[in-house]
Amino acid sequence: MIDIDRFNAFMLGWIVVALLLAPIQLYITAPYGRHAATGGPGPRIGNRLGWCAMEIVSLGVFAGLFLCGTALKTTPAWIFFVLYVGHYVHRSLIFPWMTQTAGKTIPLVIVLGAIVFNTVNGSLNGYYLGSLAAYPVTWLADPRFAGGLALFIVGAAINIRADYTLIALRKDSTDYAIPRGGLFERISCPNHFGEIVEWTGFAVMCWNLAALSFAVWTAANLIPRALSHHRWYRARFAEYPKARKAVIPFVL
Repeated sequence: MIDIDRFNAFMLGWIVVALLLAPIQLYITAPYGRHAATGGPGPRIGNRLGWCAMEIVSLGVFAGLFLCGTALKTTPAWIFFVLYVGHYVHRSLIFPWMTQTAGKTIPLVIVLGAIVFNTVNGSLNGYYLGSLAAYPVTWLADPRFAGGLALFIVGAAINIRADYTLIALRKDSTDYAIPRGGLFERISCPNHFGEIVEWTGFAVMCWNLAALSFAVWTAANLIPRALSHHRWYRARFAEYPKARKAVIPFVL
């Protein structure tokens, strides 16, 4: 078993990697989705299959390491488990098959890269909660638990509503259109904003470096992606709302 000091040292290094990669992603946009026209090296696979494959690994490794871990599984730990697993059941087994992307493809290299990240992320969080964590039942009364849980629920609701708004927008057309309603009136990517809020809430609720690293990586990946989406919308639609921000209402 890895001791907590070595684990935390690795986590700090993993967080630093996320912060170093974030500026690079401001200039290099991964070639999938609406940015697929920018090209992409190597073979491609079906979009739905690709999304399912790269998300389900996080579900598998997290659940396996948590359930097989030797730490005492208290009520707070089981709540963290249910929230994490619930997110990835939706992301890997439900959401990809609801998207209007039949016949579209994604570069295999993108899928493999996401699989590597999700394997590491799921392993770190599953191992910590399953083998190193010691949450007393009294953690349920801690303000960090209540505040983090509230953020997680709000973020998940924003993320899911925005995703299904985009799906509905393309129900009768394969072309893109300007999304309207809800937080789309304020920002171009409420789905990304919601996911950032969601995993920030998870980090607050769990209050450990593994969960914090997930929140940092989520923001480091999704903020540059949202900025790319925002530029894409403005370039494609002359009538795109000028006051709309990219990912954080009124700020960015």
